[in-house]
Amino acid sequence: MLLHVQNLTVQYDPHEPLVLQNISFSLEAKERVALIGANGAGKSTLLLTLIGVIKALEGSITLGGIPLNREGLRDLRRLAGMVFQDPDNQLFMPTVLDDIGFGLRNYGFDEKTIDERITAILAHLGIGHLKNRLSHKLSGGEKRLAALAGVLVMEPSLLLLDEPSAFLDPRSRRTLISILAGLPQAMLVATHDLELAQALCSRLILLKGGRVFAEGPAQELLQDHALLDQAGL
Repeated sequence: MLLHVQNLTVQYDPHEPLVLQNISFSLEAKERVALIGANGAGKSTLLLTLIGVIKALEGSITLGGIPLNREGLRDLRRLAGMVFQDPDNQLFMPTVLDDIGFGLRNYGFDEKTIDERITAILAHLGIGHLKNRLSHKLSGGEKRLAALAGVLVMEPSLLLLDEPSAFLDPRSRRTLISILAGLPQAMLVATHDLELAQALCSRLILLKGGRVFAEGPAQELLQDHALLDQAGL
């Protein structure tokens, strides 16, 4: 088992309702799971909690045998990489090359290893021509791939993807789905794009009001129109 989440509960403010309540699920190595639900269901909050950006009120998270706590946070974040919904929130260095190498340098990798990894990931994603481009001058699809490269270069075991097809035109969306389908990592994909979920994921977790409303095979749940309607989808 790669990821195990047990009774996870999140509350932003003690005077406000719970954002997530008693969330429990597991994820196997290389398994791809779609996290779906209406706006406000808690999808993004769950992803951010899994990497320690948001602190849980209750419950436990274990990734690769490492518990999410103060001692294990740094090692856990080497196993999980998150691609944010808006790549502008992720690309902050002057050039694509600087952005992709930032995480490796932050973890103390030597320059030879950094260069080898960057070269390999640029070639794998087919974006070598972007390496010296200014990040803020890229198209939406190019920014998405640059942000993905900055995560993949760390060689994580788990990818957390928040609305990966948001803001993309049809061609960029198809390119992204094809790239993601060929990756070896386990994935937890928060999305409103049910076609993307069906194309990439074997299992769905459906959130409603901060709780797990349903869970099961993607093909089965995506054909249950009454269930999707109840969840606001």
